[in-house]
Amino acid sequence: MSETTLRQLGESNSPIEDELEYAFIRMLSEGTQRLHRSWRGVLVTGFFGGTEVALGVLAYLSVLDATHRPMLAGLAFSIGFLALLLGRSELFTEGFLVPVTTVVAKRGSIRQLLKLWGGTLCANLIGGWVIMWLIMTGFPQLHSQTIESATHYATAPMTAQTLTLAVLGGMTITLMTRMQHGTDSMPGKIAAAVATAFLLAGLQMFHSILDSLLIFGALATGNAPFGYLDWLGWFGYTVAGNVLGGLTFVTLLRLLRSKERIQEERTAAEDSSAK
Repeated sequence: MSETTLRQLGESNSPIEDELEYAFIRMLSEGTQRLHRSWRGVLVTGFFGGTEVALGVLAYLSVLDATHRPMLAGLAFSIGFLALLLGRSELFTEGFLVPVTTVVAKRGSIRQLLKLWGGTLCANLIGGWVIMWLIMTGFPQLHSQTIESATHYATAPMTAQTLTLAVLGGMTITLMTRMQHGTDSMPGKIAAAVATAFLLAGLQMFHSILDSLLIFGALATGNAPFGYLDWLGWFGYTVAGNVLGGLTFVTLLRLLRSKERIQEERTAAEDSSAK
């Protein structure tokens, strides 16, 4: 079907389907605002993201300790993603689809993207560390379960399996972003958050922020069989896998699907700059 035909059939006069057009507009509007945040805005929003995910980790550990069922605990962890959604905070791995699409459409710069990624990542870890220290102090009965869960990640060597789990983790959470931007329905957005939590935490995929908070909690007990250097080694390849999964298997494919629409935005941006 030609681009001209799609424009005639749709209500939006767009070279892509109407629903994709509406999602594209939402992404550009949100992405532009996120990329133009001040450093204070980036850091505060990221700090909140880390604290809210830490509360999801508390729910995860509590259910896992009581039931020893990771999939059920994964559903409990969805509290963290729901807090991110409703509290309008930000997680580093949510920064692939929307900001990258905005930069490709020339609504933002690579420098702004790197500021968003770097600031959000650091603030997520700091905020999460603070809350995990509080959780371990307030819930000493969770120490044993936290150490057991964290050891699974912190001592995992970089193998084909662990790197694949990191790639799948990045793909899964970026898919959550795609689903939530594909609808205006709040129940739909909530369903996407719950489903992603089930996959990510319930199936123990490798996620750079979520699993780091488990590791920080174990370290806060003073009895972990690993240290911060072990975490750093694990964190390095997990971040790389998350970025690869999120950018390659979701973001890139979405860019290809909306190629004509992105080209229109790029042309409009170039024309505006030339005036």
